[in-house]
Amino acid sequence: MNTTPDTSAQEDLGADFKKALDEGWLPIREVARQTGVNAITLRAWERRYGLIVPQRTPKGHRLFSAEHVQRILTILTWLNRGVAVSQVKQLLDTPQAFTESVENDWQLLRQTLLQAVTELAERTLDDTVNQAMALYPPRTLCEQLLMPLLTELEQRWQGQFGAQMERVFFYSWLRSKFGARIYHNNRQLRSAPLLLVNHSDLALEPHLWLTAWLISSADCPVEVFDWPLPVGELALAVEHLQARGVLLYSSKAMNLTQLHKLLSGVSCAKIIVGPAVVIHQAELSAKTTEIAELFIAEDPLAAHQELVQRGII
Repeated sequence: MNTTPDTSAQEDLGADFKKALDEGWLPIREVARQTGVNAITLRAWERRYGLIVPQRTPKGHRLFSAEHVQRILTILTWLNRGVAVSQVKQLLDTPQAFTESVENDWQLLRQTLLQAVTELAERTLDDTVNQAMALYPPRTLCEQLLMPLLTELEQRWQGQFGAQMERVFFYSWLRSKFGARIYHNNRQLRSAPLLLVNHSDLALEPHLWLTAWLISSADCPVEVFDWPLPVGELALAVEHLQARGVLLYSSKAMNLTQLHKLLSGVSCAKIIVGPAVVIHQAELSAKTTEIAELFIAEDPLAAHQELVQRGII
């Protein structure tokens, strides 16, 4: 019996894959880039819910068509309306069945996480977020779960005994969780990073870390400085890192008289994000015309969108 490997068959498999790409089929990496839904989530949608059923090469590689991409974008539309991924398939088949009362699990997830925070139950917190991360793209997860959860927690913590304990627990977990994700992503990437600076002198700013995670999830290396830099040192950090841009996050009022000095020597794109933008809306809007490549965004989602639209990430 001939045991010599069939090299011609292996070559044919490669040829089949190349032929499919030449015909317009897309590999999963390219679909993830176009839609913002990572490969792990796309596989989970296929395996658990049959939402997307790609073609397969003889070697098992997934191939997607333009129709598949459009279907993924439609799925995202439903998810962004608050529909749970488990409910989407029936709406794709019969969209007229949708009503605002369609059951979704966002509220249940928020309640599970809220309870975990009140009990300082790190494992429950971590497991619940891990499961959600496998099923939802980062932007949807931020918009539908994590940002509403932060708002709900802040309301809960107003004048409540134990509030500081819960806040420190949750913010510490969130920083560790997303810091680890960012570190892992950075190890896979070689391009110039985006520098994010906590400019509010409040430690563990949760929306700063959500912003960093969203940017990192777009295959952009991220360097986070979780403390303000003095005038002169920001430009030095940009120079050492060869940063593609600088993001200043602040949940407090800023000293705008120092902004020109702070950004002096920073020639890359600059974005100011956070409640400070709302506090200084008129003044900062004027600064965007005075300072080259400066723009503003109120929250992580708006910052991510601005950076994508401007081609920075």
